[in-house]
Amino acid sequence: MPLATLERTPPPFFRQGHSAATRLAFFAALAVFLMVADARFTVVAPLRQALAAVLMPMQGLAGLPVQWLRDGGRYLEGLSSAQRGEREAREALLRQSVQAQKTQQLERDNASLRALLDLGPALATRSFAAEVLYEAADPFSYKWIIGRGGRQGVALGAPVVNAAGVLGQVTRVYAQSAEVTLLADKDAAIPVLNARTQQRAAAYGGAGGGLMELRFTSANSDVRVGDAFVTSGLDGVYPAGLPVGTVHAVDRRAESGFARVVVQPTSSPDGVRFVLVLEPMSAQLPERPAAPTDSTRSPREPREPREGRAGARGPARKASS
Repeated sequence: MPLATLERTPPPFFRQGHSAATRLAFFAALAVFLMVADARFTVVAPLRQALAAVLMPMQGLAGLPVQWLRDGGRYLEGLSSAQRGEREAREALLRQSVQAQKTQQLERDNASLRALLDLGPALATRSFAAEVLYEAADPFSYKWIIGRGGRQGVALGAPVVNAAGVLGQVTRVYAQSAEVTLLADKDAAIPVLNARTQQRAAAYGGAGGGLMELRFTSANSDVRVGDAFVTSGLDGVYPAGLPVGTVHAVDRRAESGFARVVVQPTSSPDGVRFVLVLEPMSAQLPERPAAPTDSTRSPREPREPREGRAGARGPARKASS
């Protein structure tokens, strides 16, 4: 029996095939070809879509732990935020309840004093809510259109407020809508009262950046940054005591006799959707007395005809000529 010879070649399991450099060059060329074909002719797009459809469930399953961790963190964060909000709301409610008790006592004292002085009851302000539909098309004006009009009882000149204070005034009334001019508009003006010094003034819009300005304020007037201004109630439109704004800056110019006082409105129009339209105070005030006529004049009061002076001057001019 012949002896077996030794096989010097490696078994098929350990055969190397082509060299590493050859395979690298082949697969690099194939990758470049596929990239160029996909970029130019989108040849690999159907294959990519098929692979994405097949791998989508697996990708979703692989991302479930991460999604659970994120949802758990959001739940804990939302729970903590809700508890903190509830605690702050309870504290605010407690403060408001104490303030409401003081307000009720002040209202009773005010009613007693008015009855003692025979001033009559205070005027009640009637109001109703309205929704802000859209802003005016003019980008250089601060005007709104609200969803209440003349048929719903909106009157021309009615004040418009929200929880923070005065927003503006109704300047145009239509059947089912109305136009509101905000305080920052260049055509807006409102009489105000300094809550600290009780000094009356007039605030005008158009100062730029949503601010207002106190015009014709003397340079030596007692106005400071941070002073709060409220409605004076002397115009017969706005109820007294509504917040209007606070002093943002005071520029006392030495070369002129007036100071530039810039006021920041208390109520910001940003994000406001619902407003409260108040009835003008002039609707509840008594009518003004009629001007005295010739029949109601006192006998001692001299009567002067309207054309008396003109008639006396006419002949004098002719004589001088």
